[in-house]
Amino acid sequence: MHGKHSYILALMLFLLLVWRSSSADEQATIKILTTENPPVEIRRVEIHPVTANIHMLITGSGNIGVLSGKDGSFLIDDQFAPLTAPVLAAIETIGIDTPRYLINTHFHADHSGGHENLGRETAAMVSHHNVRARLDNGYQTPQFGIQALPSNQPALPNITYSDKTSLQLNGDNIDLIHVANAHSANDSFVVFENANVVHAGDLFFNGVYPFIDTAEGGSLSGLIAGVDKILERTDSHTRIIPGHGPLADREQLLAYRSMLVTARHRLQALKASGLSADQAAAKKPLKELEPDWGSDSLSSEKWIKTIYTAVD
Repeated sequence: MHGKHSYILALMLFLLLVWRSSSADEQATIKILTTENPPVEIRRVEIHPVTANIHMLITGSGNIGVLSGKDGSFLIDDQFAPLTAPVLAAIETIGIDTPRYLINTHFHADHSGGHENLGRETAAMVSHHNVRARLDNGYQTPQFGIQALPSNQPALPNITYSDKTSLQLNGDNIDLIHVANAHSANDSFVVFENANVVHAGDLFFNGVYPFIDTAEGGSLSGLIAGVDKILERTDSHTRIIPGHGPLADREQLLAYRSMLVTARHRLQALKASGLSADQAAAKKPLKELEPDWGSDSLSSEKWIKTIYTAVD
């Protein structure tokens, strides 16, 4: 599962937070929403080599980064809890046991749901301090009607940072860089300096419109600023692992930025004129972007309604 289909499935899964649910009715809903005809296999993991010791795992609900080497392996994000076993089975095929380290780009369950499964085994779980706070206290995502319960202790990162931190592992300098008020209030991206690889987290949705968590301080301008920070660390040879979508390069990230800037300019004008989200969407201001960025589940009109409060 690639690109737009992976993103659509990720949104369906994210809507549910099945792994935090205890209601039989909610469980029944999950079965309906995560099944298509034919059924979608949500536990298949595809492995894509990026460099000799960096791999990208595509699970259908987002992208995981994997670094291997003599100092120990680590994951960047870990997806929903039921994906832990398939992910570990996949990385075993490239010679990696349970990872020693886990880096988390942000708190959403499609990137952190496996924390409790892995937390008892990893030597260190690293994230921005806001990620730990959200997991510790629980959070809400009103756009999708989600109320996540507080996480158990093994799921909480045990190393946190504010703006930036660095790791030296397996012959590379690895920078973790926080971006405020972008996709959310606690996003980070990861730079493998020597390998010239970036894991962008959900600052980059390659080929589809991005979700912006306005309840957690996300904004369209902040997202653009976050993309600019990533661009500062890239060149024409950089390989970029997006939070969702296929492996990318700098040109694809620039195309994504161009789309965001166009959307901001047009939606700012409509918002300044006093139009509501529904009224703005009805004007179809992003019509020509639809073929490249829209999907059956998240058209330009639906995206506008979802992010309108994030337009600043």
